[in-house]
Amino acid sequence: MRDLKIPEQRHPEKARKPDNAQPKKPSWIRVKAPGGKGYAETARIMRDNKLTTVCEEAGCPNVGECWSQGHATMMIMGEVCTRACTFCNIATGKPPEDLDVFEPGRVADAVAKLGLNHVVITSVDRDDIEDGGAEHFAQTIRAVRHRSPETTIEILTPDFIRCGPEALEKVVEARPDVFNHNLETVPGLYPEVRPGARYFHSLRLLQRVKELDPSMFTKSGIMVGLGEDRQAVIQVMEDMRAADIDFLTIGQYLQPTPKHHALDRFVTPDEFASYEKAAYGKGFLMVSSTPLTRSSYHAGDDFARLREARNRKLGLA
Repeated sequence: MRDLKIPEQRHPEKARKPDNAQPKKPSWIRVKAPGGKGYAETARIMRDNKLTTVCEEAGCPNVGECWSQGHATMMIMGEVCTRACTFCNIATGKPPEDLDVFEPGRVADAVAKLGLNHVVITSVDRDDIEDGGAEHFAQTIRAVRHRSPETTIEILTPDFIRCGPEALEKVVEARPDVFNHNLETVPGLYPEVRPGARYFHSLRLLQRVKELDPSMFTKSGIMVGLGEDRQAVIQVMEDMRAADIDFLTIGQYLQPTPKHHALDRFVTPDEFASYEKAAYGKGFLMVSSTPLTRSSYHAGDDFARLREARNRKLGLA
């Protein structure tokens, strides 16, 4: 049996790759070590409900801050991903188990116990399942809605690239409040950074969400520091707006291990501020562009601002 705490077993496809240096983080990237009463309570609820979080599996730098406030991003459908993106720290390979039919209920129970006003639910890629886990996502949304009807729900989904159109339709029909799917990087870097995905498929997925339900908020994000240039980032913004995406996140890529994709550079806070200004100029309702921005970082507060921004645009505020 694999031990996912051992890097070579966690990422077997990377084991023979040469090491890439991991530069020292600048002052604006460093965060406090996780701990405290709130953090411990969130961890206890996650363990008691036998839930996996992307906060832990992906090594998010904000886990201490978020968990201390009782905010955790649930990761459903197991902890082994069928893709092998070179930037990601989630374990890769063939998932050892089928989907857990009781997981949606356990997620709903944890959301209720944490008293969340807004929850983010994501997953590994499950290319081994016919619908990519779409029905499991829908069941989880419905379970949370039933248990905590006032909680707003944000999902961060796979691309469902090997599925028919009905997979996406199942998820949209469950009516999450925010549909997020990350483009992750600029198209020119896809072959080396996200080899199992296709840039324009992911873009079209988000566009299709709006066609199915124009009232649903859509969201996507990219990392910088992978080797992209400013012109390519601006083009991604243009592509996203053409797909009517409402919310853009931009954060710094942090190399998880020497075997992962090499860090190209640390982007300065001023550059992030410049990207934010450019994105708002292109018509996004909401933009989060900072070194520590992640898809679910401050997601609840950002959702409130997103809703207010739409109301202002529609003249309802």
